[in-house]
Amino acid sequence: MADGREQEHRDGAAPDRPVSGPPRRAARSGPVRVPRWRAAALVIPRRSARGPGVAARPTGGRRIVRALAVGLAALVLLTAGAGAYVYLRLNGNLRQLPLFGGVYGDAGTERPDAFGRTPLNVLVIGSDTRADPADCRLGGDCGPGRNADVEMLLHLSADRSHATALSIPRDTVTDLPACRRPRGGVAPARRGPVNSSLQYGPGCTVAAVHTLTGIPIDHFVLVDFAGVVRMSDAVGGVPVCVDRDVYDPYSRLKLARGRHALAGQAALEFLRSRHAFGDGSDLGRADAQHLYLVSLLRRMRGSGSPADPAGLLSLADAATRSLTVDPGLAAVSRLAGLASDVRKVPAERFSFTTMPSAPDPSDPARLVVAPAARGLFAALAADRAPRIAAGAGSGGGRRGPAPRPAATPTTTGAATGAATGAGTARASDEALGSTAPAPAAPGITAASGTACAEVATGRTVTVGGRAMTPTQAFAATPRVPVSAK
Repeated sequence: MADGREQEHRDGAAPDRPVSGPPRRAARSGPVRVPRWRAAALVIPRRSARGPGVAARPTGGRRIVRALAVGLAALVLLTAGAGAYVYLRLNGNLRQLPLFGGVYGDAGTERPDAFGRTPLNVLVIGSDTRADPADCRLGGDCGPGRNADVEMLLHLSADRSHATALSIPRDTVTDLPACRRPRGGVAPARRGPVNSSLQYGPGCTVAAVHTLTGIPIDHFVLVDFAGVVRMSDAVGGVPVCVDRDVYDPYSRLKLARGRHALAGQAALEFLRSRHAFGDGSDLGRADAQHLYLVSLLRRMRGSGSPADPAGLLSLADAATRSLTVDPGLAAVSRLAGLASDVRKVPAERFSFTTMPSAPDPSDPARLVVAPAARGLFAALAADRAPRIAAGAGSGGGRRGPAPRPAATPTTTGAATGAATGAGTARASDEALGSTAPAPAAPGITAASGTACAEVATGRTVTVGGRAMTPTQAFAATPRVPVSAK
């Protein structure tokens, strides 16, 4: 019977019954009852109102999935577009000039170590140019020409286990090489202050420093007045400390004794002050600059983390707008690579020192290279870490509370660049074939405890026609506002 029903379901007719079967029952009056199985067969499927070939309307769940997919695709496109825009914007901020501006020779060539790694030397130049309106306002006057307020050679070891920042006093008199003038022609070789080489472009300063030190120079980074202000603002201020009240009417720096966070023009005043610190010369200024840069380095390590994209973008924008670089650094990716190399160096093995110098016999206001500097130059050129006496700069930085002893930097062969103990350092030196570290040089390390800049105790400034100490000048000018509180 089941088979017959299935056949009837398929053919649409009742199955044949045997003739000898029982007689049919008489038809009942009233509505006819249709079996369920047959009623199901009589149901006609509804056609879609959309017509043939048109997909059915998606359900609510499918709509949500589709909307989510479209939203994610749009977000990816927007993010990629924003990333490309930011990259192009930051690249567009950078300015570039040739690395080497000398007429003869080049900037030198690095020698790889036993593992094929090469050290990196970057010349950092702070310009006192006032050609730009912003620099005119910050520098206090306007006019053509420019000199280098800061000349600092940053050396990163081949294995990135240690770094040394060597300051070259701006008043150092030396033999300057012939350079190409920016607008054509040649500036002849001469003897003069090393900072005056910048008037022929940063490439000429690279040539002058390479001639002076014999150290190969791979890149330069030039920062102007406005750039210093942008960088200090981008990190939210740079903490510094002075051990006495100080007022320098030349740079306009005025600070009470103690700690301050310097931002904007106050940071520039601190970096430019040459009469306020140490012995009131360029050596005292170099030591104050070291303390500032150590503090800035700490701030930069803590600012702009991946968890703080706004801070990262602000710092990157300020940095790129502040810099003129050589073609080898003229891309955000290359600057990021340099920053990555700097961050690999442990803080306790990042040292700052000043070139040993002596008074110029022909001009006591100028300096000449001291014999001890030659050993320091040779050590850096050979990628040997000089031993830095922490906290003992030429002008000095007085220790603040809770000083931390700094490790004596030595070259290690650790691939990660981390110091792993004296025994490892000695074994690595032997494997690399390096010699003993260079003689100790005065300076500070980035891991040192917070140090205070030593305010000059001599009569290095003049107020109202009277020579006095910077601390006396502070007391004598109550109406002059302080640079920072």
